[in-house]
Amino acid sequence: MPSQPQGPSYTVPGMRPQDSQRIIALLQMRLHSLNDLHLTLKHIHWNVVGPHFIAVHEMIDPQVDQVRAMTDDVAERISTLGGEPNGTPGALVRERTWNDYSIGRAEAIEHLGALDLVYTSVIEDHREAMRETEESDPVTQDMLIEQLRGLELFQWFVRAHLESSGGGLSTHGATTETGAAGQAAEQARKQP
Repeated sequence: MPSQPQGPSYTVPGMRPQDSQRIIALLQMRLHSLNDLHLTLKHIHWNVVGPHFIAVHEMIDPQVDQVRAMTDDVAERISTLGGEPNGTPGALVRERTWNDYSIGRAEAIEHLGALDLVYTSVIEDHREAMRETEESDPVTQDMLIEQLRGLELFQWFVRAHLESSGGGLSTHGATTETGAAGQAAEQARKQP
């Protein structure tokens, strides 16, 4: 049976060990979230169908690549702080606080509706982590800010497909991926 990681035996100069331990735990959840996002994006890439297939299929791959790079940055920061990043599928499933992505093979607009909710969740949690590192670790905060810039840009790409000319989102008020997918599809059917 593998041993459970203990607190770090060292950390970066000038950081208190208890702060480092707290930030490592926070970053571990960000690592799980980004690994999950990377896999979800590939799942969408493989399962998108319909008339907008190629546009969405090709839009997703650069997002996959950049999210994978984000996971590497987070894992390396955990190690820099004296921690042990855990990127195994078992750890992700065991420790995550969210459910698996719920859409299989579906129209592009349905995946984009669901993906909007996925991005919202990841971004909200990243913002909370950013706030929690402001005082104790501005280096980690800077990394999270840069990642937020990319994540928010990707969500904007997704939302451009879901937005009306008046600025409303077809997914407004949706609380589940399937609900958001259904709302996006319904709105798309109403448009000429």
